[in-house]
Formats: sequence, C-alpha cells, structure tokens
Amino acid sequence: MIRVFTTAVIPFALATVLPICVTSGVSADPDPQPWSERAIREDVDIAALAASGQDPIAVLQPLGERLFSAKFTTLDGAGRPDATSAIVPTKARRRSPLPFQRLAGMDANACASCHNEPVVGGAGAFTANVFVSEGFESADFDTIDPQFSNERNTNAVQGSGLIELLAREMTQDLRRQRQAVLAKARESGDAAKALLKTKGISFGSLTAYPDGTLDVSGLDGIDDDLTLRPFSQKGVFASLRQFTVNAMNDHHGMQARERFGAVWTGTDDFDGDGHADELTPGQISALVAWQATLPAPTRKTDLPDVWQAAAQKGETLFGAIGCSSCHVPELPLESLIFQDPGPFDTAGTLRQSDVAAPLELDLATLDWVKALPRDNQGRVLVPLFGDLKRHKIADAANDTFGNELLAQRFVARDVFMTAELWGIGSTAPYGHRGDLTTLDEVILAHGGEATASRKAYSALEDPERQAIIAFLRSLEIAE
Repeated sequence: MIRVFTTAVIPFALATVLPICVTSGVSADPDPQPWSERAIREDVDIAALAASGQDPIAVLQPLGERLFSAKFTTLDGAGRPDATSAIVPTKARRRSPLPFQRLAGMDANACASCHNEPVVGGAGAFTANVFVSEGFESADFDTIDPQFSNERNTNAVQGSGLIELLAREMTQDLRRQRQAVLAKARESGDAAKALLKTKGISFGSLTAYPDGTLDVSGLDGIDDDLTLRPFSQKGVFASLRQFTVNAMNDHHGMQARERFGAVWTGTDDFDGDGHADELTPGQISALVAWQATLPAPTRKTDLPDVWQAAAQKGETLFGAIGCSSCHVPELPLESLIFQDPGPFDTAGTLRQSDVAAPLELDLATLDWVKALPRDNQGRVLVPLFGDLKRHKIADAANDTFGNELLAQRFVARDVFMTAELWGIGSTAPYGHRGDLTTLDEVILAHGGEATASRKAYSALEDPERQAIIAFLRSLEIAE
C-alpha cells in the first residue's frame, strides 16, 4: 500500500514503482542517487489500505510527518508558473518572474517553515505571517499590492482532529434539527420555528414553511447550509483535507490531483511546471492523518505554587467576566472515529462518494486521547476553550480586529471564528495578524460581541487581571 517512487515529469512516465511492506510503515529510498534533492519519495494506495484491515494511523502518520516537514523542490513540482493561489483552479494572467513572493505566493518551502512553535505543527512568529488571497472575491491573484490580500498569523494545528470531529457531529445535529422543523411545518400547515442549539452552543433560529422553504435570517455564527467550518481565522474550511489541498497550492505550488488534476481541469499539469499530479490522494491523506492525530494542547503540570494558585483564581475569573461564553472550556465528543475523506468534503476535495470506503482512523487508540476526561455518558470532553462559531469582535469604538480590507467567503471583515485557547500559552504573538505581543493586549483588543467581557476585564484590579493571564499562560502545547 505504500510505494516509493520517482515523481513523473512530463512527458516521461513514472520512473520507478516499488512495493514495500506496509506493516512497519517504513520505506527504503530506491533512488540510486542518495543525494537526490527530491522531497517526495513515497505514496500510499488508500483504496488498498482501507480494504486491508490495517491500522491507517500506523501507516499514514509517519509519512504525513515527513511530508509536513519536507522542503519541496522544483523536482517535486514546487511552483505554479501558470496558476494562481485561488481555491478554484485559476490560470495566471501572466507568468510571474518571481517564483517566490510574499503576497501572492509561493511563500514557503515546507509546512513546518511556518507551523513550528513550540514544535512542528505549532504556530508561527510574525515573520511567518501569510498573505491570504485565495477564497476572496474580486482578488487579483498576480499582484503584490496588499489591498488584494489579508495578512494572517500562523495557527497551530495541534488537536485539529478532535476539532473536526466536533464540527462534524454538530453539523449533523443541526441538520437533523432542520429536517425536524421542516417536517413540523409540512405536517401542521403553518410556519414553524426552531432554536438551533448543539452541544450547548446556540446558532440562532430557523423558520420553516409548509412549502419547504426556509427563512435563514435568524442564523447566528454559521453559514446558511448549517455546515460548521472550524478551520482558519474566519471559519471557512470544513475539513483538514480541504485546508491541506488549499494550503499546498497556495504556499508551495504543489497541486493535488483531486482538485487540479484532469478530472476537474482537463490536464494533469494545470500549473504548467512540467510535473503531473504533484500530490496524490494518498499523500494528502497522509498529511491529514498526521495533523488529525497531533496531540491536543494540555496544561502545564510543573507550575510553581504561586503560579498554580494564580491560575486557579484566574480560571474562575475568566468565567465570571463572561469570557467562557465563547471560549467554552470543553465540548463533548461522541465518536473518535475520524473518517477520511470526511462526510462534508465537497467537490474539488476527495469525497466519500469518490472512494469505495473511507479510511477510518480510530483516535481512541492514541495514548493522549486515552488521557482526556470523559463525562458520565462516556463522551470525551475536548478542552478546546472555543465554540466553533463565528462572532463579531470589532466595532467602531474598538476596531483592532477589524483591520482587514477584504471579506473572505462573504464573512464580514469584523467577524472571526472564536480562537480555541488551548495551547495559547505556547503560541504568542496573538491576534489574527500576530501583531499583539501580550495576552493583556489581545484581551483589550476585543470589541463587538465581546465588549462586555473586555470592559469587565478592564474593571478588574491588576492582581485579578494578572491571575487571568496566569491561567491562560498555563495552557500549553507540550514540547
């Protein structure tokens, strides 16, 4: 199921394909030149893996880690001279004379070039900021003018498998509620209204009519299709797979077959760099598996007594001033089976309808998952300090977070996804641009729906504010 190969370079065929034993998850490099500058040497047949009964985590996780840290080269297909960073395959208006440039990409050699603090997969310093233009309407993908992109700091991906599983369950629950209110309206002959709530999080209301139409104007913090999209600061990506396919093209010019291949574009070399099918579905699955199985952030266990006492007090104050209404300490998770592709992967990303059976990664087998608390129903309590919901967090009086020039995916410029605070003690700097150096600064930057909590924080005495900082600084990504 894992094979080691030399990347196809048009017009030449695949040079070497060697089957290897998958039970160890380790492969030998058949390249006769051990100094080869290719970064990609392995692939996985995910159809065979899904049918084999083997643990996909054991097979995919090591390869995913290597790919996440790999510095892609032109021998792998890095670069996209004839294509842009757009999510939908888009031809460049003109070839850029610069293969690397910060505003329109490529802008990184490896995923780990930015996701590296305090460990690989983590966050990034201000120097690792990206200029995001993919997914924006009316963007000029060839320009270096900053008005056509928004500057964003690098997010950590630790615990992202649990985040996606929560989002899937909440999406399914909200859609069941939609079906129920539609049925009620149809049966009664009158309009029916449902207050949408899942795992304790409210997403507004939905009104159904007997003719099957819906009034979605009452929805809050979610798209009209009731799909939770937990990834990116704006909450616009539903899955790690979608996020990965987007990022590989945007940042590295590495185009995944499942979106840029012949099925969708009519060519296997959409970016015109002489390399066909630069990333296979198996390689994307390996990257997804590695991210999905990264340990969730935890709490520091070696705090001195004075810090421990302050953190305990700070956690209580954090809830008392209303911060935990959005930064919810924990959400319950029913199932730990992570399917890839997932149920909400859509066209341009490998879908469950594209495969005989999805891979099933059982996160319950991971030691760090076994250590997570459970409620009295046996559900895992995911300590994310978030709600997987969008909120307005800027206003005219406090517009620190309203500084972006473009609306992404029709999400208003002053609306952002609640940042999960687990690990925040390891991920300075703060804010979506990474331009706030302390936790005190980022708390005071909140406006919009967070105004009352920010004012309550401001009204505290300094020792109480410091206690909240002590609590937040105790939430870490283990090294």
